Amino acid sequence: MIINKKYLKIKYMQTRLVESKNFYGKPFLKWAGGKTQLLDEIEKRLPKEILENKKIESYHEPFIGGGSVFLYLKSNYEIENSIISDINPELILTYKIIQKEPEKLIKYLKTMKQEYLKLDKEKQNEYYLSVRESFNENVGNINYEKTGKKQIKRASQLIFMNKTCFNGIFRLNSEGKFNVPRGKYKNPKIYDKDNIFEVHKILNDNVIIKTQDYLDSEKEMDKNSFVYLDPPYRPLTRTSSFTSYYKTSFDDNDQKILCEYIQRLTKKNVKVMLSNSDPTNADENDDFFEKLYSEQKIDKVKARRNINSNGGKRNKINELIITNY
Repeated sequence: MIINKKYLKIKYMQTRLVESKNFYGKPFLKWAGGKTQLLDEIEKRLPKEILENKKIESYHEPFIGGGSVFLYLKSNYEIENSIISDINPELILTYKIIQKEPEKLIKYLKTMKQEYLKLDKEKQNEYYLSVRESFNENVGNINYEKTGKKQIKRASQLIFMNKTCFNGIFRLNSEGKFNVPRGKYKNPKIYDKDNIFEVHKILNDNVIIKTQDYLDSEKEMDKNSFVYLDPPYRPLTRTSSFTSYYKTSFDDNDQKILCEYIQRLTKKNVKVMLSNSDPTNADENDDFFEKLYSEQKIDKVKARRNINSNGGKRNKINELIITNY
């Protein structure tokens, strides 16, 4: 029997890293509406027992997105078990690849970075469009349950486009195709090798990753669960409607269904925290969430808008943090 010493060394190091539980992971994707800037505000509003004990028995995040809250909590709290999920199979596939095949993913990303950065602006745009075209041609032709060569390549394409596209926007059209143009970055940091391995460690510490609608997560929760929800935000204006992280939209009726979901969890004594936009930023008389969550605690916190293409309009606005405790 031939033993691959390099493989054994890698597996040994992975095992040691997971056992040490010294995590320092941060988001590996840019994400519109990401919560990195609000982590302090979110943390101070965690349930009292979590803040005191620095421990979460069961953590759930059904709209995982860029994962900034999840990664922060895993890096600073003892979490016995976690279930992270999202309806977007492309996003969840990328998490699974980092969980299982970080070395191969990094190899792909390293090659793409080298090829891309040596080109002039015109050729970079051609390269970006060729990656996007390849990604879109394979919509529907990928088995998202596997983590083989095709899946690793697809995850690398998603990360590459995310780091080189306009404003780091992740947007899919109704056909599930990525349609964001290239951004004008002189030297984009396409990947962070050390951080990918940190996230890999985190995802191998009792973390279940699922592609599913958030409504399907309800059965997984009980009184020992803490749930953080970061759904597609309610747009502040008609022109700022940016909720297409997946090929389906999330309108006011969906916001009401989400509220009913939280009400059911509340009856099960599940502690829930929710983030959303504050409609009064655009219309001081818009009390949509005040009425919808009249039985919950609503706090307003400041956040900087990052989607606006005009840098001068990326001012701090209010966002909502809603809790049922």
